[in-house]
Amino acid sequence: MSRRTRRDPPGPEAAVYVISVAAELSGLHPQTLRSYERMGLIMPGRTGGGGRRYSHRDIELLREIASLTSGGVGIEGVRRILELENQVTALRARNEELAAELAATRDALRAARTTRRTDPTRLPAVRQPDSTASVVVWRRRRD
Repeated sequence: MSRRTRRDPPGPEAAVYVISVAAELSGLHPQTLRSYERMGLIMPGRTGGGGRRYSHRDIELLREIASLTSGGVGIEGVRRILELENQVTALRARNEELAAELAATRDALRAARTTRRTDPTRLPAVRQPDSTASVVVWRRRRD
């Protein structure tokens, strides 16, 4: 096992940039960064003394805000766009979770069907609708 002589670079969430550096990296004035914080568009980290510290993700967000505003989008429009982007990200993550859960359910169903000890009338019936990627799961009632 080799010993590392350098420290790993900070992750994208690490709040490491002071406001002057964040302003330079984003191409915005420090006062603009303060205004965006007051408006709730960005929430930089804080030091123990209350100084702002911006992460790489914060810098990317500031660049996106600057791009939108320079393209003619108002602050409320920017706020709504950012909200929608966050919703899309969350929905994509949830979709991936559900797809993994569905794959695990399909695998479990296949494994249960191959086991001779399982009563086939107690297994859920899986039907694939025509020309879609969704699956409908029906549970048989006990009679």
